[in-house]
Amino acid sequence: MIQYVLTDSTFLLYAAKAYDRPTCNDEKEFFEDLSRIRNLQRLFGRYAKTGEIKERLVLNHLIVMYNVFEAKACTKILIFKLRDYLPFLKPFLILLSHWPDKIDGISGPVMSSDIPMDQKLVDSLRRI
Repeated sequence: MIQYVLTDSTFLLYAAKAYDRPTCNDEKEFFEDLSRIRNLQRLFGRYAKTGEIKERLVLNHLIVMYNVFEAKACTKILIFKLRDYLPFLKPFLILLSHWPDKIDGISGPVMSSDIPMDQKLVDSLRRI
C-alpha cells in the first residue's frame, strides 16, 4: 500500500482519488462536497469563540463526507484540514467510529492519546 504525504499542494489530487460518488456529474459537485470542510471549520471556529455548537449539523456534514469519500482517506482529509480543531473533531469521529489510533502528522506520527478531547463536546455528544 502506498502512503501518500498530504500537503496543501497534493490535497486536491488526494481528495479526487478518494472521491467515490457514482452519481457525480461534474467537478462542481466534487467541490460542493469538499466545501463541507469549510463549513466544519466555521462551526468549530464559532464553538471556540462562543462555546455553542450545532452537534447534529456537524454530524450531518461528517456523515455526508464519509458517504462520498473512502473512509480512511476521509479521516486523513478531515484531520489534515481541521488540524487546528482536533480536540473538537476527535469526539465526533470517535462517535462515528472513524478516529484512528495513530495519525500521520507532518512531523511524524502522533498517537491518538496525545490529542485531548473537548469535555463539553463529549458530554453533549453522549446525550444524543
